[in-house]
Amino acid sequence: MKIAVVATGKIGLPLATQYASMGHEVVGVDVNQALVDCINRGEEPFPGEAGLAEKLAEQVPAGKLRATTDYAAAIPGADAVVIVVPLLVDEETWQPDFGWMDAATRSLAENLTPGTLISYETTLPVGTTRGRWMPMIEEISGLKEGEDFFLVFSPERVLTGRVYADLKKYPKLVGGLSEAGTKKAIEFYESVLTFDERPDLAQPNGVWDMGTAEAAEMAKLAETTYRDVNIGLANQFARYADTVGVDVYKVIEACNSQPFSHIHRPGIAVGGHCIPVYPRLYLSTDPAADIVRTARNYNATMPSYVVDRVQQIVGDLTGQTVVVLGASYRGGVKETAVSGVFPTVAELKARGANVLVHDPLFNATELAAHGFDAYELGNPVDVAILQADHAEYLDLTATDLPGIKLFADGRNFTKPEAWVGTPRIVIGG
Repeated sequence: MKIAVVATGKIGLPLATQYASMGHEVVGVDVNQALVDCINRGEEPFPGEAGLAEKLAEQVPAGKLRATTDYAAAIPGADAVVIVVPLLVDEETWQPDFGWMDAATRSLAENLTPGTLISYETTLPVGTTRGRWMPMIEEISGLKEGEDFFLVFSPERVLTGRVYADLKKYPKLVGGLSEAGTKKAIEFYESVLTFDERPDLAQPNGVWDMGTAEAAEMAKLAETTYRDVNIGLANQFARYADTVGVDVYKVIEACNSQPFSHIHRPGIAVGGHCIPVYPRLYLSTDPAADIVRTARNYNATMPSYVVDRVQQIVGDLTGQTVVVLGASYRGGVKETAVSGVFPTVAELKARGANVLVHDPLFNATELAAHGFDAYELGNPVDVAILQADHAEYLDLTATDLPGIKLFADGRNFTKPEAWVGTPRIVIGG
């Protein structure tokens, strides 16, 4: 098949290489010319995705994969188009900002030819595929869904850093707008993916027909919103545990020893493109979901809570040097999307602290681009707050942070025995 992948970022590019590895001709489309040029050189444009560099080095020179900024060079004649363009959410209104996706959809529709399967993998509010994309594509292209082209929603369910493994591990959910479209989508994904055996599942691992696009849209929102709500509950338990002197991690371990309890871990922040964002997409069509809204708002208070605890112990933060360890939203990923570093730094600065940021994946210039002053291990500091659980921080000790008066481990990630003699606090510990 000829396959076009629209948006070749940290999800789209691994998808494109996966399809090419199954013997198909793949063209990536992206508005970023520098990214396109990098792909066409067969070079890895971002670090940390296991197996990506090897696939690019093999597929690009072999002519199996190329990239372009021109929709007219990729869409006409394509058997399938997979769209993973980011969907943004307004920070104040929590409403989806479809700007980038609308632009991509218009460009796709302007170049669409009959017989093409279109699959949206970007997480969407329920009803978007049917209510927004179908009429837009039909109007611009002059083609009819279910007859001239076929439109489905099939959410990506992978994490950056382990995309190829996740593609095999988790069922591929498909929701169509027509019987013909669903059939084509199932055939398509069965031809580009392979699946691990999962005896734990109620049905065989593979491509699962969700019945409708709306069911597939809701499934992605529900599985991610569940995590945010669960973390909110864990944070609530942890904050209460702090008031009564209980180790919440022992409590959670005990609870989860029974198969009916799956309490997540508390932490200083919930970041990334997914967990803090998708509950807002869900709320955009179900505004009565008070449980979802409460958990999202509660999780957003955690950086302030950690800073409160720090100030309770060390006193006034005015003029004190505080380093936030980790700019990334989670360990091992060079990505700051909705990272807890931003509210943590803002909260510290509001209380008069001299704030520095350290991250083993970012150099000083990159940190400065985010508005941060860089810290180097070994320089004097009064307080350190661990925000991201990078592996490099696992063996951190007070000798790496001369003069430290308090270490606040916002992820309960470091080893307590390494901090004997230096005050160390965790959330709920």
